[in-house]
Amino acid sequence: MADKQLTTNRDGFNTKWGFILACIGSAVGMGNIWRFPIMVSTYGGMTFLLPYFLFVILIGASGVMEEFALGRWAAAGPVGAFGKCTENRWGKKGIGEGIGAIPILGSMMLAIGYTVVMGWIFKYCWMGITGSLYALGTDMGAIGGTFGAAAPEAATLGEAVSMMFSNGLFTFGNGAWLIIGLVISLVIMAFGIGGGIEKANKVMMPALFGLFVILGVYIAFLPGSGEGYRYIFTINPAGLLDIKVWVYAFGQAFFSLSVAGNGSVIYGSYLSKNEDIPSSARNVAVFDTIAALLAAFVILPAMAAGGVEPSKGGPGLMFVYLVNVLNGMPGGRIVGMIFFICVLFAGVSSIVNLYEAPVAFLQEKLGLKRVPSVAIIGVVGCAIALMIQPWTSQWMDVVSIYICPLGAFLAGLMFFWVLKKETAIEAVSYGIKKPLGGWFYPLGKYAYCVLSVLALIFGAAWGGIG
Repeated sequence: MADKQLTTNRDGFNTKWGFILACIGSAVGMGNIWRFPIMVSTYGGMTFLLPYFLFVILIGASGVMEEFALGRWAAAGPVGAFGKCTENRWGKKGIGEGIGAIPILGSMMLAIGYTVVMGWIFKYCWMGITGSLYALGTDMGAIGGTFGAAAPEAATLGEAVSMMFSNGLFTFGNGAWLIIGLVISLVIMAFGIGGGIEKANKVMMPALFGLFVILGVYIAFLPGSGEGYRYIFTINPAGLLDIKVWVYAFGQAFFSLSVAGNGSVIYGSYLSKNEDIPSSARNVAVFDTIAALLAAFVILPAMAAGGVEPSKGGPGLMFVYLVNVLNGMPGGRIVGMIFFICVLFAGVSSIVNLYEAPVAFLQEKLGLKRVPSVAIIGVVGCAIALMIQPWTSQWMDVVSIYICPLGAFLAGLMFFWVLKKETAIEAVSYGIKKPLGGWFYPLGKYAYCVLSVLALIFGAAWGGIG
């Protein structure tokens, strides 16, 4: 009776495409914009893309479907869903709920790291709108110094405290932009799933895709951009024999599709049983891949047109090297403004998803209402984000290398190994228009779960694969 009441009273998405756009928004993030293009560049264009496409299909047809189905079946986030899995198998949910806390922790930690990055994004978006970003010109010292001021690094705790008080919290530095970005994201969440997250993504995602298409068309006509496209479509057969290409392609697909045992599970919990999960998972995988390709078709040709080899990924690519290229091209002020608006939409949609799992946890386990839950999580996230600013890269490395892959593996373990097979199949089958193929269960139970473990092992050994 409690589960039935939870399902009836639970907030949810109002439309199928509202759910799909929200899931696409959660997946389209920094991994697509600053990580995917550099992976394509580093590992040989189509040489990297072929295994990447293969893994997107595999993960979309197993991990994405599994996490959506797990959340919908349990009508709960990871803690409640994992607890119901162990209760389904052994009649006890305590151990499952304890394990479910790991993806919640991962989601919160990743959201905190993203909160710092959102400060950078909001600052650069504002600079793009006002023209102050374009005013930096192509002076790499000025461009690099601007980002260095926004994202200072510290070696000691004393240095970090000094930076926080002198350049972050009490001046209009990144601390202020961090708070602005977080408050906007929390306001969207406070309006609920259908009234806030769904409506926001219905605006941000079409706008992001449309603006990226405009940028792609413009850059395609710039002199020298053809070298970027030529590189993207180049294939090196020998490169396909390199194990690293395959491992990194899997890692990129794994994190790009946002399978970490948290965000997709919680969004799935808001999904009606009338919705077709295989169809929704396919749409999310397709549009997430399109977004990543659009980013590559904008960034790599732009770098080629600017005569710059994108040999460095991470924040340096987007906030330093790419700014230099955009400022040096015709119409650079407008192009830079549009680009960072796209990045802002991608960032906000991702951070909303990441904070949603901890917010839902407070609602489910403590019985708090929506707004107080959002406020509590927001205050905690903001306080920690302000403190970790000098160590953001190290923070994000720990989360992406260890906690997120572990969360994805645990969700797969619960769904495919702990939950009874007939229950798992039934959970995916609600609302489907065609019978679920016999391939799904063994693909998820063996291929996906094994690859999730490998993602964790290789990520730890090689310093991250996503």
